[in-house]
Amino acid sequence: MKLINYFKSFLEKEVNLNSARITLLDERTETITNVLKESELLKDNFLDVIPQGSYAHKTIIKPVRSTDEFDADILLYIEEFSEWEACDYVEKVYQLFRNNSTYRDKVSRKTRCVTIDYANDFHIDVVPFLERHGSKYVTNRHENNFELTNPEKYTEWLDERNRITKHRFVKVIRLIKYLRDYKRTFSIKSILLNTLLGEQVNDAALLEDENCYSDIPTTLYTIMKKLKAFVESNTYMPTILDPGDTGENFGDRWNQDGWANFRDRMIYYSDKITEAYQETDLQKSLEKWQFIFGDEFEKPEVFNESQTRPSNHGLAVYNNTEQQITDLGLSVQIDPSYSVRLLGRVTKKQGFREYDLRTNGNKVGRNRNITFSIKHCNVPQPYKVYWKTLNRGEEAIKINCIRGQIIQGAINHSEPTSFKGNHFVECYIVKNGICVAKDRQSVIII
Repeated sequence: MKLINYFKSFLEKEVNLNSARITLLDERTETITNVLKESELLKDNFLDVIPQGSYAHKTIIKPVRSTDEFDADILLYIEEFSEWEACDYVEKVYQLFRNNSTYRDKVSRKTRCVTIDYANDFHIDVVPFLERHGSKYVTNRHENNFELTNPEKYTEWLDERNRITKHRFVKVIRLIKYLRDYKRTFSIKSILLNTLLGEQVNDAALLEDENCYSDIPTTLYTIMKKLKAFVESNTYMPTILDPGDTGENFGDRWNQDGWANFRDRMIYYSDKITEAYQETDLQKSLEKWQFIFGDEFEKPEVFNESQTRPSNHGLAVYNNTEQQITDLGLSVQIDPSYSVRLLGRVTKKQGFREYDLRTNGNKVGRNRNITFSIKHCNVPQPYKVYWKTLNRGEEAIKINCIRGQIIQGAINHSEPTSFKGNHFVECYIVKNGICVAKDRQSVIII
């Protein structure tokens, strides 16, 4: 059985990084950004700090064991120093933090990054990142060379997979990362895991079965079934190319023994997920899901109207003004052969760069402006475009500014970033009074 509510509860209680830690991570990142931006060493060459890896992709999970910690990567985007060699970038940023009394005992350095360690909870890797000769690079201090990379394009690629699955792909990644850390029967770097899972997601699957990404357990079942078929067809470790088009083979970070064990475990766990998903008896299905994810995968708590959820405790009462497209007298019949894609672009501001929102993990600071544009739509003209902006989070609730009203508009729509929280903008393509396609752009204001 699907046990959809069980999955939602399991993610919220056991898998997802809790909001207090996310807030702390964002605050630590903001502080580090200010230290770097205002330093004598970098102030003339500083461009930005960009979330990278699981921080950008929103795939960080809560540490499974008390001895575990999580990590976050940020790119220190700077203009090239003409007098520096590749090995100087990590070394000089390391010395910058060593000379700061706040970070002196927290900092260490690796091959490509400087690490700030926050005692037994998490650490932040600061990765020098620059453009030279029209391409983007990170630096390797041990080999003293510049390594071609395109993390922003990789983030964009992963975000597209998330959109195809109706924003459920990152939740599947978190579930499989939890399975890895909970079972400890296989080992794989997150960049490899994300890529292998992402390669199993495409629009063609929706044409075969328009419901294949309809909820979290179905998306998990669909992706794992395809992953099983992929690994079964590859006894030997395949080439795993970087979707960022750098030409790098991520497989070079692995070995055949690791692949063979991963292959065996993915076949095994895919079969177990299929058994749990297809089981029609509730109790038996629950037991099979618990075999995979542990006893913490359980029946969710039931809140009645007289109870207040912990996440909203102490917040001011607010008006829920969110509309649904059907509230406008329109019907919804999403056609899987149609697609629409939004692009949010953060406009330039004095001292800050312009960038595509999704290449930055959908993160943006306050007091910026974002222009949302329809960059792709294959619905035949004529059609109408509708927009919805929904504000979420404590700040929006406290000032009673949830919004969520749907308005008719054009192919472009602009919004300011006013207060912290996880928000989103949706567009709807309406043809002959029917919504046939829609897309959502997450907006994380930090």
